[in-house]
Amino acid sequence: MKKSKLLLLTSLFIIPFMGYSQEETTEESTEETTEEVVEEESPFAESTYEGTRIINGHSIENLRKGVLEFRVEHRFGDIAGSFGGAQTLFGLDNSSDIRIAFEYGVTDHFMIGLGRCKGNGNPYNALIDGFGKYKILRQEKDKMPFTLSALGTMSYTYKKASEDIALVQHYPKQAHRMAYSAQLNIARKFGERFSASLMPTFVHRNYVLNTDQNSIFAMGGAFRLGVTSKVSLLVEYYHCLNEESGLRLDNKNSLGFAVEWITFGHNFTIYLTNSSGFGETQFITNTTEDWLKGQFRLGFCIGRKFERGSH
Repeated sequence: MKKSKLLLLTSLFIIPFMGYSQEETTEESTEETTEEVVEEESPFAESTYEGTRIINGHSIENLRKGVLEFRVEHRFGDIAGSFGGAQTLFGLDNSSDIRIAFEYGVTDHFMIGLGRCKGNGNPYNALIDGFGKYKILRQEKDKMPFTLSALGTMSYTYKKASEDIALVQHYPKQAHRMAYSAQLNIARKFGERFSASLMPTFVHRNYVLNTDQNSIFAMGGAFRLGVTSKVSLLVEYYHCLNEESGLRLDNKNSLGFAVEWITFGHNFTIYLTNSSGFGETQFITNTTEDWLKGQFRLGFCIGRKFERGSH
């Protein structure tokens, strides 16, 4: 009898709390569901590209305010041709260029970056590069058909000057060590899986050989095709527009193909390109490799984002 009374009292004490817990969970679930229903779809195009780069060049995407990204980029040697093949394990034994950089979202529309790369060969080695990118317009449903960004970059070589005055790397003045580029980046997202870009670009190098040009105009084009929510295919091409007869005979246009996928806090891109250098002042003006001769290489980029307050 005492056991029955004790069990009854215990049940009367516990049941109200069980009911409260269940009711509270139900209310929370209802609130969450209601919030999801009420939340309006953004009128702006999101994730036109997944990363701030396409392959060699920039995309229209920026890092969000307060986000710091650490980037490691590596390019191997020629897969085939005179300097490739099995003897170099199809280029894996060689390194055409390496870049390490930190990039930061100052605001949601403006980002900056600073990096260091080995350089893709004479006359431009031991390079420090920097850039600023500002998003001017955003693609918006029924209002703005595309996204527009402006990009400015610079590079500086601190390589020891040569004593041979006939070489570019003689660098008579400090200003001769610098190069610049300016770009308008125009992109549109078509549906959920396809995006395309145009990138008119101007590059100026302060000091070049007499068989070269200080200023180069190029038109870039690219597209992204989403295979899944995390994996995309990328194609990018830059065509130099103002090559004069008898000048820049060795220069080739930059072409690349890539697979990109997104993981927890990481962007990973693996690609094939005939360009051996990083940055607009390098891959637009100093690509001499020819796809038809097997002079293209494997490369990859790993980006790791850090956000204030994240763990």
